[in-house]
Amino acid sequence: MAFGGTMIDAIGPTLEFPIKSLITGLIANAVGWRRAERERHQKLQERIVMGVRLDRPGAELLDYQTALLFENEQGWTTRGIPEGREKSPSYKRGRSGRKELTHQRYRYYRADARVIVALRLEPSQDPPTLDEVANALDHPARPLFIGRKTCLPSTPLLAGPPVEAESVLDALLKWPLAKTLPGKAGGRVDLPTEHRVKMIIPVRESTPPGPYRVMRIPDRRDWIAGVHAGESELYVFSLPSSEFPAGDGARQ
Repeated sequence: MAFGGTMIDAIGPTLEFPIKSLITGLIANAVGWRRAERERHQKLQERIVMGVRLDRPGAELLDYQTALLFENEQGWTTRGIPEGREKSPSYKRGRSGRKELTHQRYRYYRADARVIVALRLEPSQDPPTLDEVANALDHPARPLFIGRKTCLPSTPLLAGPPVEAESVLDALLKWPLAKTLPGKAGGRVDLPTEHRVKMIIPVRESTPPGPYRVMRIPDRRDWIAGVHAGESELYVFSLPSSEFPAGDGARQ
C-alpha cells in the first residue's frame, strides 16, 4: 500500500495511514467517475468524515526506480495520442549518440500492514450514498488500487456490513480486532495477546478516551485546481487490544 505524504523532488514518502484525498480518489474510481469530473471529486471529499485504526502498522518499504529517457522519445497516452517531453538542458549525449538522461525516483510503501477505515458521508442522502459506495467497492467500475497503480488489493476492500455507531471512533471501537492475520505462504500469524492499537480520528469528531497528541497533516486535494491544498487536525492515540471485541476482522 502507499499512503502518500508530501513529495519533495524525486522522493515519494508514505504515511502510516490513508488520508482523505486518497479515499476520495478510491471511491471515485470505484463508482466509475472520470478524473476530469473535478466538481464531483471536490464535493465527495468535503462530505467524508473518517477515522483510521492500525491493527498492524507494518513496515516501510523503499523502492528505488530508474528509467533511461531519450530527448525525442514519445509514448502513447490514455487519450490515444503520442506525447513527447519538453526539451531540457538536463539531457546529455550518451554512448548511442542520442541525448538522454536517467530519471530517478524513490518510492516508499507500507508493507505487511492491516488498516481499518471507518467513514460516513455528510449529508448522507446525497449521491453517492454510503450504500452505493459499499456496492461500488464490492463491484468496482474499474480495477482499484491503494495509493499507487502497482498496489492492487489481494482481497475485497470492503471489510463487511455497515456498523451502527455514534461516531467514527465508536465504529472503530466496535469493529472486531482479528486474533490472527495472514502470514507467509498462505499461513496465519498470531497477534500478541495484549498489544496497543494506534488510532487516528478528526479533532472535531470526538475526544479520545485517554492520552493523545494532536497532529496537523495535509490531507486534502483541491480537485478543481489539480493541486494538494488543505490540512486537518487529527487526534493520534492508542488503546489496549482488550478494548476491542475479538473476532476474525471480517473478511479482510
